[in-house]
Amino acid sequence: MSCLGFLGGGSRVHRLDPRVRVASAALMSVPIALSTGLAVPAMALLAGLALASAARLPEAALLRRLGRLNLFVLFLWLVLPWSPPGPGAGPAPVEEGILLALAITLKANAIVLVFTALVATVAPADLGHALRSLGLPDKLVHVFLFAIRYTDVIHGEYERLRCAMKARAFLAKFNLHTLRTFGYLVGLLLVRSLDRAERVLAAMKCRGFDGRFRTLHAFAMRPADRVFLGAVLVATGGWMWMALA
Repeated sequence: MSCLGFLGGGSRVHRLDPRVRVASAALMSVPIALSTGLAVPAMALLAGLALASAARLPEAALLRRLGRLNLFVLFLWLVLPWSPPGPGAGPAPVEEGILLALAITLKANAIVLVFTALVATVAPADLGHALRSLGLPDKLVHVFLFAIRYTDVIHGEYERLRCAMKARAFLAKFNLHTLRTFGYLVGLLLVRSLDRAERVLAAMKCRGFDGRFRTLHAFAMRPADRVFLGAVLVATGGWMWMALA
């Protein structure tokens, strides 16, 4: 799925200051991750669903993203109930493992919903400018933005190579030929990625890139941004108190 599939839209969430959205997502994720019970993750999941609804995210793309996440979470449900952290065996430890798996499920889905609604809806250039405005180092911002921008490009290159292999009647099997072929595929993908990186660097230098990303959109805090940030601070403070209580 594309990393840039949630950018379009004119909802109230899209109109919020990117700095506020990034900071709010980071603040909300802290008490969610630190909580030990189910109350905070459950409330955070409801908040994430509300934000996703307010942002008018494409339902199909959002469900695909959550589906891939919960496919991994499913393995935790198959393992954790039978390997609880508590000593002994019996109904109590199994119940403990089930509660732990449920807490992880709620936390993971809540954090993904929050970041998808608030951060995935920010254009890459605005996101880089927002991260830089929040004090992150330039090199870290560059790595993050290039990862967002070129993950889809490299995936498209991989799909073209796979299509070429299928056109040549390649059929994957568990044998030496298949392993060698996939090794060639990975090597060719790395070579093409390096070649594309060199061309992108040359193009950036030709356009006068001096190590900083710039945007045509000037950030300015509006009353709606202050109200939203205040609500996030109140909710985050309450969740943190509940998580540490």
